[in-house]
Amino acid sequence: MPKIEKTEAEWKALLADKGAEPLAFQVTRHEATERAYTGKYESNKADGIYTCICCGKPLFDAGTKYESGSGWPSYFQPIDEQAVETKTDRSWFGGTRTEVHCSDCGAHLGHVFEDGPAPTGLRYCMNSASLDFEPR
Repeated sequence: MPKIEKTEAEWKALLADKGAEPLAFQVTRHEATERAYTGKYESNKADGIYTCICCGKPLFDAGTKYESGSGWPSYFQPIDEQAVETKTDRSWFGGTRTEVHCSDCGAHLGHVFEDGPAPTGLRYCMNSASLDFEPR
C-alpha cells in the first residue's frame, strides 16, 4: 500500500503544478507507457539523481544509467533497496513482465527485465514521464 495517497484530481493538479508533461498522469497513475525514443531523459547524460515526478522520492542515480538500446532510460539498479517496489504484470501480450512502482506514492515508473549489465544483470526500463531530474 502506498504511503502517499491522493485522489486522481489531486494527482492531476500536482503534476500540472510541477509542469509535468500531459502523459505523466497516464503513465504514473494508470500504468501507460510512453513511446520508445520520445522521453526527455532517454539520452540524458548529466550527473544527478532521477526522482519520482509525483512525490520527489530519489529513485536512480545517474551513475547507474546506461544505454540499453531500448528507447527508454535504463538503469542497472535503484538508488537503494527501498526506493521501488515491483509487481507482476500479466496484461502484456508477450507474456508476463515485472512492473516497477515508487515505494512511497505507488507511481508506475516502468518495468524491470533480467537482461541488464553487471553487476546486477537487471535493466530498470523507466518512462521519462514518470521521472524528474536533479542535477548535481
